[in-house]
Formats: sequence, C-alpha cells, structure tokens
Amino acid sequence: MTEETIPMDKLVRMYTKMRTAIQDLDKQIENIKEQQQEVKNAMKDQMMALGTKSVRTDFGTITLKEKTRYYTQDWDSFKKFIIEHDAVDLLEKRIAQTNMQTFLEENPQLHPPGLSNTAEFDIAVTKPR
Repeated sequence: MTEETIPMDKLVRMYTKMRTAIQDLDKQIENIKEQQQEVKNAMKDQMMALGTKSVRTDFGTITLKEKTRYYTQDWDSFKKFIIEHDAVDLLEKRIAQTNMQTFLEENPQLHPPGLSNTAEFDIAVTKPR
C-alpha cells in the first residue's frame, strides 16, 4: 500500500456519509417541489376561475398553457397501426435497454444496423449486516 492509497473502510465511510447527505438534500428538494406544486395549483385554479390565460404581476407573468399527452391502452393494436401506416416517427427514439439485451442474448447472430453500446463498471455500497 502506498502513501496515497486511502484505506477501503475510510473510503466506504466517506461514501456512505455523502450518500446520506445527498438523500437528506433530496428529501428537502422533494418537500420544496411539493410546496411549489401546491402554489402552482393555486395559481392555475385562480386563472381558471378568472377565465384568463395570462396574468402579469410585479414578480413575473403567469401563463396558463394546455398540454396534451397521448398514450395507448392497447399496444398490440397500436403497433399494428404504426406498421400499417408506416408511422414509426410517432414513437420516441429510445431503445428499451432490457429488451434489447434479452434480444441480443437470444439472437446472437442478429445485430440491428446502427446499434452501438457502451459498458462500464460501477460500484455499489451496501450497509453492513
């Protein structure tokens, strides 16, 4: 062991203290976000009651926007629709990681064109028993 090497038990102690500090900060942030959502809901309720889409205040302008989200309750029919209408662009460009890994393991002779991957090692620290 060289002088620069920090003992593993000290590294683990440092790591777990940092993890706990992050968890505490995450809880504080989550509480603030909940309070912020309550304020946001109050502004939305007042604007809906006023029937307005915009309110200017000394601290900023509030704008009421409508956001539409789409989803399906029947993926099999939706996939058939996508194929039938050549509408692949209706899907988000993201690979289902676990499904791709399973596919490649089950079909080692197949490799989708343009597919790339990266792999890295990570550390997991668990509490002592």
